Amino acid sequence: MNRNTRLFAVVGVALVAASLASFLVYRALAASASAERGAATVDTIVAAAPIPVGTMVTRAHIKIVKWPSEARLTDSVSDPSLVLDRGAIVAIAQNEPITEAKLAAQGAGAGMQTTIPPGMRAISVRVNEVVGVAGFVVPGTRVDVLVTFGSANGGSDGVARVVVSNAQVLTAGTRFDQEKARTDNKPIPTSVVTLLVTPEDAERVALASSEGRITLTLRNPLDNAPTTSSGIRAGGLMGRPDPPPPAAPAPRPKPAAAPVAAAPPAPPVPQPYTVEAIRGAKRTTEPVKNEGEDRPKDVPPSQENPK
Repeated sequence: MNRNTRLFAVVGVALVAASLASFLVYRALAASASAERGAATVDTIVAAAPIPVGTMVTRAHIKIVKWPSEARLTDSVSDPSLVLDRGAIVAIAQNEPITEAKLAAQGAGAGMQTTIPPGMRAISVRVNEVVGVAGFVVPGTRVDVLVTFGSANGGSDGVARVVVSNAQVLTAGTRFDQEKARTDNKPIPTSVVTLLVTPEDAERVALASSEGRITLTLRNPLDNAPTTSSGIRAGGLMGRPDPPPPAAPAPRPKPAAAPVAAAPPAPPVPQPYTVEAIRGAKRTTEPVKNEGEDRPKDVPPSQENPK
């Protein structure tokens, strides 16, 4: 076989191999495209733009996309009429599916009131950069409410104690502040923070706001244990022991009964005068009687007045 024949044979084998490889790749791509075209999809409503908490959902907030039916969320919505004019109770990100659990009930309206669960209350407290943990108290975080009484209000000994534990922050500042913080991922320097608490905790926060100074302490979101603390006094802070609890008042003594006057002793009976008489070997003692008294029976009249 000459040189040219060998060259043509090699080129021919190369062409056949390239054609076969191209055919196999084409078949694989065609099968993949066919599989994608044959995958079942379902219409799903997603957020066309970020939807903040409390926002009333309108047409501008939603769009319909094709969603794989095998990966469809359980409570996803495909009918726009089921989500329009309902308030968002949680923040919804862009392209996130809108589900029933993220919306308030029909007719409940929009605003913060739709985010309050039954049995809970929302209460606002005035804060500053220090009280609000330098602006890091943002919606969704959890805080403890610490109140300080005493020396700052003219008392002799201050005391600080946690009165509400693990309270959720609903809002911080204005809606503009919250949207800006969510977009820029920065702290919110605000003057008002709204907390989600029980009615009993709302009473504690209201009393603490009027009688003392409130400070918020930021918590780890995974730390759900209640804060147990008996508080601290200024004396304990400076090394002096806390004052002992007030002793119970001593019982008042019962009034003594008035002494009963003792009856005077009876006057002694006067002893009668006696006369000793000797008659022979007999010796007798006879009382002396006054005039008019009976004579003794054993004294004869002849011996009454011996001469």
